[in-house]
Amino acid sequence: MKILISNDDGIDSIGIHKLKDALEKIAEVVVVAPRTEQSAVGHAITMKNPLRVTEYFKDGKFFGYAVDGTPADCVKMGIRNILKESPDLVVSGINHGSNTAINIIYSGTVSAAREAAIMDVPAIAISITSHTPGHFEEAGRIACELALEIEKHGLPNGTLLNVNVPDLASEEIEGVYITKQGKSKWDDIYEERIDPYGKKYFWLTGNLMESDINPDIDQYAIKNNCISITPIHFDLTDYALLPSLKKWGVERVKEKI
Repeated sequence: MKILISNDDGIDSIGIHKLKDALEKIAEVVVVAPRTEQSAVGHAITMKNPLRVTEYFKDGKFFGYAVDGTPADCVKMGIRNILKESPDLVVSGINHGSNTAINIIYSGTVSAAREAAIMDVPAIAISITSHTPGHFEEAGRIACELALEIEKHGLPNGTLLNVNVPDLASEEIEGVYITKQGKSKWDDIYEERIDPYGKKYFWLTGNLMESDINPDIDQYAIKNNCISITPIHFDLTDYALLPSLKKWGVERVKEKI
């Protein structure tokens, strides 16, 4: 099995190094990741600037390829130019900080996996619930377990698995849940500050407004020390609204002669 790894925290993030160490036990691994941190860039791709790819070394040994672009750029570049063929799986992570509920929309980690899904490659996005994580063992273990299960069973085209793991030792993890995406969202605040030159600027802060109270929801699962696995896809159609929308009378089709 050949696995392409990427992330949004950058190629020098400890999370991607821990992920590579774990997955190399079961597969051939190629790393293609952003040169610098690209958190919360969503599914942005680079169109009007050149993309440069350089080899990245750690402790004198080749580690992977650094791209001065977004996580989605890295997956495109990895599949189209570096590997020159589709890998068996793309894994994005291990992200520092959870990606549940509304965060899925903003996440560069999830977007890297979603780009793979768009390209018909099975994918996993994996995150740990702390921005300064101390426990990567369970995240590495579940990444390997899911990779082997996907090799066995596959995933539908266009679908990826979004995985969130509590930052706890393995013995403290209470279980694994197959979950739905939650609806908790951020109450964003642009905090006004003054720079050393007396100029005004704003810094984004805020609080997560938690509204998910069911065990089968991603945010609830991680709050209760469980691993959350959520299948997601890029079809954003609201199918439940379609029949009502058709009754509005705004739909018109010209008759063909």
